[in-house]
Amino acid sequence: MAAGHATTPAHPSRIAILDALRADRVGPVALRLLRLAHADDVFVRREVMDLLSPAWGTPPWPAAAEAALARLADSDEEVRRRAAWLVVRGGGRAVALTALGELTDPVVRTALAGLLGGSLAHLRTDPLASVRFLAHLDALKEAPVARWAALDGALFADSREAARHLDDVGRRRGEALFALGRERHVYAVVARLLGDPGSREIGADLAREACHGWRAAAVALLPLLVRHGGAESSPALAAALTTASLSEAARRTHGALVAGHSPTPGRVTRRPSPAASPPPYDSATAAAVLRARPVDTGRLRQAPHLFGALLDAGPLTFRQAAQLCNLTFKRPGITQAACAPLWLRHAGPTTLPRLLALMTPHLDDYTMGEYYAQGLARMGRHALPAMPALTAVIDRRTRIPVNDSTRDAETTLDERLLAAAIAARRTILTDAAALPPDATAPVSR
Repeated sequence: MAAGHATTPAHPSRIAILDALRADRVGPVALRLLRLAHADDVFVRREVMDLLSPAWGTPPWPAAAEAALARLADSDEEVRRRAAWLVVRGGGRAVALTALGELTDPVVRTALAGLLGGSLAHLRTDPLASVRFLAHLDALKEAPVARWAALDGALFADSREAARHLDDVGRRRGEALFALGRERHVYAVVARLLGDPGSREIGADLAREACHGWRAAAVALLPLLVRHGGAESSPALAAALTTASLSEAARRTHGALVAGHSPTPGRVTRRPSPAASPPPYDSATAAAVLRARPVDTGRLRQAPHLFGALLDAGPLTFRQAAQLCNLTFKRPGITQAACAPLWLRHAGPTTLPRLLALMTPHLDDYTMGEYYAQGLARMGRHALPAMPALTAVIDRRTRIPVNDSTRDAETTLDERLLAAAIAARRTILTDAAALPPDATAPVSR
């Protein structure tokens, strides 16, 4: 425990402890941890709170909650925060509400209120601003439109003082406004918060949350962020500016404002391109490669180059066509997106409805949508029936749901999906416009 092994993710010691806790809450491991909750070493107390928290199950764990309640008055703030989490998880709502009503420590009371959520109406008159803020925010999530103005005012009144004990005031308010679909309102709130030096950090956090949620937010908010950032921008403002600068529309609209600012979104999932660095296949070498592959193959990274070389030389053999059919129709993914245009070349326009039915549902998939958009682009004018699906991806106001390492990285992935859809639509329309009105559209791409 003191060496940190028991709290290192995926370390055998940690796995063994958690397995033992799940198997037996009154066993020797559980009893030893509960005793260590009162250790002299603050590091040990912190880590015990952390270890006990993931081990709770559907039934409450009174012994863990009791140990956590004793640590709500700990001399270390981090121990108190982790203990609050364990009180809610291990003791249940009633125990946590009782503690919230009896304690005076603002750190603990704020943590408990933030973890409880739901039915906090009686706390809207609490003496602590952070607790009032959370209660008003909880009420806003369920309030009718007629009550929004009053709750907005209460949130404004408590924001600055609440931020003394609540680190994520801006983010929490942004999440609530996003859930309510109040895009236009969030811009006005950001402007008001940024305009007051005392609430500028909150406004920056809210602006960043808005840019993560709505595509147009960066265009609307980037000038405000630049104006209030100045030469010595705070970390919150710098982070918000970085997030806003990830938007291609914002950079295009406000290019002069962001000149010299290079956004660094962190790690973004790398996307291999099936068309990158093509090997020099001719029809003979392509045929040889395919002969070495099984007929029912489901993935083949160089499929576009192999089958492209064969189709350029003439019709596919029966075996090659079977391979291409499997690559196209067996499973969704990069291979299918790359092979669908090739199957169109091989089988002709009669197969287009079936291909589009496979491809268009994946255009908003953050793991594959970029490739399907590129596949539609390679179909050119034949993909015109897919325009409504492409337009739906392009016209949506909110970001496509993504699961990646950071919110900025998720925003970048949405930007890439958007860019791929725009490029595909442009290519398809350009190809269609180049065709004479009375011409017959051959499948030759």
